Amino acid sequence: MLRKCLTILPLLLLGVLAEEKDVLELTDETFESELERHENTLVMFYAPWCGHCKRLKPEYAKAAEMLIGNEPPITLAKVDCTEAGKETCNKFSVNGYPTLKIFERNEMRSDYNGPREAPGIVKYMKSQVGPASKELTSEEAHKAFLESDDVGVVGYFEKEDSPLATAFQTVSKKLREKVRFGHTSKKEILDKVSHKNTIVLYRPKLLQNKFEDSSIVYKGSDSTSDVNEFVAKNYYGIAGVRTRDNAQDFKNPLVVAYYNVDYVKNAKGTNYWRNRIIKVAKDFPEYSFAVASKDDFQHELNDFGVEFSKSDKPVVLVRDAKNQKFVLKDAFSVETFEAFLKDLQAGALEPYLKSEPIPESNAGNVKVAVAKNFDEVVIDNGKDTLIEFYAPWCGHCKKLAPVFDELGEKLADEDVEIVKMDATANDVPAPYEVRGFPTLYWAPKNAKDSPVKYEGGRDIEDFVKYIAKQATDELKGYDRKGKETKPRTDEL
Repeated sequence: MLRKCLTILPLLLLGVLAEEKDVLELTDETFESELERHENTLVMFYAPWCGHCKRLKPEYAKAAEMLIGNEPPITLAKVDCTEAGKETCNKFSVNGYPTLKIFERNEMRSDYNGPREAPGIVKYMKSQVGPASKELTSEEAHKAFLESDDVGVVGYFEKEDSPLATAFQTVSKKLREKVRFGHTSKKEILDKVSHKNTIVLYRPKLLQNKFEDSSIVYKGSDSTSDVNEFVAKNYYGIAGVRTRDNAQDFKNPLVVAYYNVDYVKNAKGTNYWRNRIIKVAKDFPEYSFAVASKDDFQHELNDFGVEFSKSDKPVVLVRDAKNQKFVLKDAFSVETFEAFLKDLQAGALEPYLKSEPIPESNAGNVKVAVAKNFDEVVIDNGKDTLIEFYAPWCGHCKKLAPVFDELGEKLADEDVEIVKMDATANDVPAPYEVRGFPTLYWAPKNAKDSPVKYEGGRDIEDFVKYIAKQATDELKGYDRKGKETKPRTDEL
């Protein structure tokens, strides 16, 4: 057994090394000279101990391999900021890892703001080099462009300087990071297509289905805004493939079907369910639809109370225009999905609310809010309210806890409520926004729909001064400057 392990180990190490063979290693001495030899280079500035760098490296290496032979050429390189690349990293003001920058020869062109997974890196970099729209100069080039696994938008123009062609080029520059554009004025191509002086959006064969056209012809005006809207409206089709890289493109009201979406290993199985989603979705145009990998979006499933799904069938979750959440509780089928959407449309469904149980007793000086009692404890309490949204694991929140308890005790007899809520275990209602912990809001009793984010200090005196000044009615025990106006009971 030991001999087998010793035999396998070098092979594994060889595999690890081979993964990065297509990534150029740069040092202070070679940085400028090597980059000068390459047209376009994405450079990763990293530190060997950095966890984010370790996670990015295999994706980065995979992207480098995928870009071999690309025209125009794109090289991926890396610089170790802790060893032989210290001076270079200082020169480019690298102060966090990994930092990625795009170079033309040895001149930095821009920071890299794209995805961190191999396909996304490839797509982003291809969009950054060369013209925004690829000129299709032959029938072979035209055919190759359409055979891609990505959506393609092609402009067919008899005159390259026509108003529509100009609008097309403007839109291609604006959307180049997300969309593949091509254009042609070649007579041999124009003679073989039925569309001239217009734009056509082509769906890749991988995503074609019998419920929507595989190509869509633009029939709008010469305006840039109309062309832009045409591409944006039709790009994802009836049910787009939602990934971590493009998730922000899908807006509410949004219906997402989560299952084993994998167009690399199981395109047929992926489309089996997607086609059933589309079959129903086409009759509900007021909603946006998407399919997504449940493994990539487990955090979203958790937000809807779905901890783990063993079934191969889609899990359907919805956020409506008000950001309310709804869950298809029945096992997925075309029939249950359609019935669910009809009930959603009719307003007949109960929204899902992620909430801890309502506390059996809430008599403390600091009240506990959960999603199910938020209105009672905060909105309808008839008092000015200071509310803290916290996370149990947050160090700053733990430090604030005794201060908040003392504040609740000090203001126990005032027309003010001090409230806390675990924002990791409960849905936070609008208009409150929580992006870090702790987050605090002041909600005046006569303006509960317009809470104000508290940005002041976090000592007891800071809170008292703020509340004394902001209180709707002057406090009984403090003046507007936060000074006590009567002896405290513990001093009598």
